[in-house]
Amino acid sequence: MDAGAPAALTAERVSHRFGARVALDRVSFEVRCGELLAVIGPNGAGKTTLLSVLAGVLKPDEGTVRLGSAPTRACARVGWVPQESALYSRLTVAENLRLFAELERVSDTEQTVASMLVQTGLAGRADDRVSELSGGNRQRVNIAIGLLAEPAVLLLDEPSASLDPRQRARLWEFIAAMAGRGTSLVYSTHDLHEAREHADRVLALEDGRVRFFGPPAELDWSY
Repeated sequence: MDAGAPAALTAERVSHRFGARVALDRVSFEVRCGELLAVIGPNGAGKTTLLSVLAGVLKPDEGTVRLGSAPTRACARVGWVPQESALYSRLTVAENLRLFAELERVSDTEQTVASMLVQTGLAGRADDRVSELSGGNRQRVNIAIGLLAEPAVLLLDEPSASLDPRQRARLWEFIAAMAGRGTSLVYSTHDLHEAREHADRVLALEDGRVRFFGPPAELDWSY
C-alpha cells in the first residue's frame, strides 16, 4: 500500500443503535486505495455492525460514510462478503456467478463472469457444482460475487473462518493480490495473527468504540 494513496472510504463519527444498545459509538477512520484494513475486537465489539453499515445493509443513526469524495448511505461500488454464504450448492460456480451478476445488473453478464472466473483462479472449476468445492474454493466464489460490480472497496466478514491452514494461506495470497491491483479491503477477524500478518493498518473496536487505529506494529497486542 502507498502511504500517500488517497482515501477510498471514510467513516466520520458513525453511530448505530439496536434499541437502547449502542453498537457503534462515533467511529471514525479511513481506508486508502489498495489498503488492507483489519477490524478486530472481542465478540460484541461492533465488527459485523460496522461492516454492515459500510456496506449499506444498515443505516447509521449518526455520522456519514464516504466513498472517495462522495457521501453515501449505500454505494454500489462497495462489495460485501458476509460470513454466511449465500451460494446455491446445486448450481455450478459459473451459474452462481451468472445469477448474481444478473441481480447486480452488470452491463455484460457473460464477459463479467468469464473475467471473474479468471481473476479468482476458478476457471477450471466453472462447471463444478458448489457442493463439490473445498471450503477455500467456496470462499473464493463468495469473494467473486462481491467483486462482480467492480467495487473500489471490498468488505469481508471473517473471510478465513472454518478454513484449514492451507486453505487460509491460499486465501490470503488471493486477497493480497487483489490489494496489489488497487482494491481496498476491509476485513474482520478474531485471529490476531491474521491482523498482524495481513493488514497495513488495524482498527481495534471495544464496546462499539475505536480503541486503536494505526499500523500493526504500534498496537499493544496483549490487550
